[in-house]
Amino acid sequence: MKFHSKYLEAFLNLQEFIIYREGPLPIQYRHYIAIMAAGRHKCTYLINFHKKQFLEHNGDPSWLLGLSHVPRKLRNLYEINKILAHRPWLVTKEDIKKVVKGPNSWSMSDLGHAIILLVHFHSLCSFVFACNLNDEIPRAVKVSGVYFRRRSKPCLRGYADESIISDDEGLEPIVERMKKLSEPASEQERIQRYELVQSQLCDSDTSADNGLDPDVKPFVEDSGYSYLDCSRRQFAQQSSFILQEFSWDHHGYSLINRLFNDIGLILDKKFQTAYNMTYYTMGGRPHIDTSRFRRAIWNYIYCIYGMRNDDYDYEDVTQLLRSQLRVYVKTAACYPERLNKTTTDNTLKHFELSEKIHINLMIMEARMQSELLFVLRAVMNYML
Repeated sequence: MKFHSKYLEAFLNLQEFIIYREGPLPIQYRHYIAIMAAGRHKCTYLINFHKKQFLEHNGDPSWLLGLSHVPRKLRNLYEINKILAHRPWLVTKEDIKKVVKGPNSWSMSDLGHAIILLVHFHSLCSFVFACNLNDEIPRAVKVSGVYFRRRSKPCLRGYADESIISDDEGLEPIVERMKKLSEPASEQERIQRYELVQSQLCDSDTSADNGLDPDVKPFVEDSGYSYLDCSRRQFAQQSSFILQEFSWDHHGYSLINRLFNDIGLILDKKFQTAYNMTYYTMGGRPHIDTSRFRRAIWNYIYCIYGMRNDDYDYEDVTQLLRSQLRVYVKTAACYPERLNKTTTDNTLKHFELSEKIHINLMIMEARMQSELLFVLRAVMNYML
């Protein structure tokens, strides 16, 4: 993330706030929730780091033997963890009710804190795998009294040695199409284009490996539960999530602040930084307005989860995200553990190193915001 200092500052601010600053949950719970979240994507990099942090903050070593050894309160959170990680559109007010009512229940402030931890670490798994970090051994560095991960090598291992293609036709068609995509579309046309993009979601590789590393296995139940490919059939059985009816700006921001005081502004800054950050370059070409390309990635991830932005023209997705890139974005968001360096290299080969990282940051943030909106909508429905 060092290429994007403003984003790094926003990221570290959130990480410090939800893990180390004063808040509803004990610090041992925070690290264990991080482990539970990372387990859904078999992310040993995050699991091992937070196991170490858990013990350094006087966590009970027996909890690391597996989920059957943790307090019932933490166990009760696992179903929401599983659904949010893979099928967030399925989370309902009944799931919220199960954890806030009855014995070993969560207060709403506890749940708000836990929700942020879950969606943060689910999405961080996407970034770790997309940047080929999972096989690295994390090290800790102390920043303003707080420990964070540090790596001895640049992110996107192997990319630092890759020659940057300065005169290549790979991105030229995208640059030209961005200049021409200016014709406004009617509301009906936008809906049809959204449905077209969603109808193509089956085009990715559906192969799965349900094997679990020994470092992962204690923290995972129902390992075969994953994102449903061709899931437009699921979405067809329920009303679409319309962002104009429940959005981050108008609903999510204020609701999460009610649950976890002051977190909304910190989250919003991180989302906005990732969404708006630009250096006006693309594949080494200067003076390029990349706003349409960035929005295409963000809105494509919304589409993957069955969310529709009625103010957005999905023609930009079909024109600016070639099929190989769409498969990469979907895999990074939904099945990050399936990514490998060869896939990433081949898909992003025409981009500069900093641009590759920026793409992965947008995937991470759009995924986090999508999960957060689904679960906050369920919370709102429960509270009504």
